[in-house]
Amino acid sequence: MNLNRLRLLLCMLLLSQAAIAFGARVDTVAIPSMAMQRTYKAAVALPASYTKNKKARYPVLYLLHGAYGHFGDWLNKTPDPQLIHKLADQYNLIIVMPEGETFSFYLDSPVNKGSQFETYITKEVIGRIDDTYRTVRSSKGRVITGLSMGGHGALYLSGRHPELFAAAGSMSGALDLSITNRKLTPEEAKNRQSLFDPILGPEGSAKPDVYTANSVVHMADKLFSNGLPLIIDCGVDDFLIDINREVHRRLLYNRTPHDYTERPGAHTWEYWQNALPYHVLFFQKILQANAVTISQ
Repeated sequence: MNLNRLRLLLCMLLLSQAAIAFGARVDTVAIPSMAMQRTYKAAVALPASYTKNKKARYPVLYLLHGAYGHFGDWLNKTPDPQLIHKLADQYNLIIVMPEGETFSFYLDSPVNKGSQFETYITKEVIGRIDDTYRTVRSSKGRVITGLSMGGHGALYLSGRHPELFAAAGSMSGALDLSITNRKLTPEEAKNRQSLFDPILGPEGSAKPDVYTANSVVHMADKLFSNGLPLIIDCGVDDFLIDINREVHRRLLYNRTPHDYTERPGAHTWEYWQNALPYHVLFFQKILQANAVTISQ
């Protein structure tokens, strides 16, 4: 056998082994929104066992992207492009990455009917995924987390709809929407106003204050009464570390059980790639306790 053919066979062997090791497939699903009168896409990672195990129902992780992003970010921006595939296969987990637009904060805007993402995620996306795939169609098999704006979204949505989820998390969460509660330069305040005004209106213009009502930092008592397991982390060099520490402080004060971690890192994809497996491991223990995990 000549050397070139040997190299070709070796490459084919390595590729086949990689395909076997990480066989998760990713679907792109169009999910229409009656609330917003338009259709958005979601990426859905299915573990390799899904096509072989025709009867089992699978738990689902809803994984939210951050501001200025879109539904494909978790697949396209992590340093390891196989991260989602590996986690789906390792834990036999369906991972759904829905669209949240560039700056929705996953809430129903009181001033913009075209930005109703709380309704979209909790009613339209979850309903479509449960109708399309063999999912565990109850809160016992459904968890949610996300990064930055998506971290806010995961805690916000689970806080307002605890009947939908078994647990929730936040990575580097932007957990306070208020401008007046921060020490910002005039330029920073102007930029934030241009982003938040379209979804919440000018701060202080509505009674009760919609900025306070829609900020996770002010939901500590709600998170306590819901009783959902929570995992929150943030990098020590992240510009959002102070608000994450404040949420942690409030949850400690009202004795809300939660897992809180600070790690080296900033507001980067390197940090989130490292953080996500910890969230999935945390969720896996809860799913196992709920008896909804799938054996290899």
